Amino acid sequence: MKVVLQAIIGSFSIHVIYAVVMMLVGYMKTKNYKPDIESAWDKAATLQNEVEFVSVTPPYFYALSFLVVFVICGIVILSYEKVMN
Repeated sequence: MKVVLQAIIGSFSIHVIYAVVMMLVGYMKTKNYKPDIESAWDKAATLQNEVEFVSVTPPYFYALSFLVVFVICGIVILSYEKVMN
């Protein structure tokens, strides 16, 4: 039961770290973006007329991702305990 709890905590931690890093990367890209409006105005025919802010990920992807990382964490923990004993 101890290994299962450790694997759940490990999987949750990895997912939280991933989400935080992705938000920081997006924040830094947004903060450092400097549009070149004058150059874009000269090429008005090539400007996009649609904007997409978010791509939609199916909800089952997160559950599957959590499960896969949980299993990998469990295998790593069991392997580590076996090697150390």
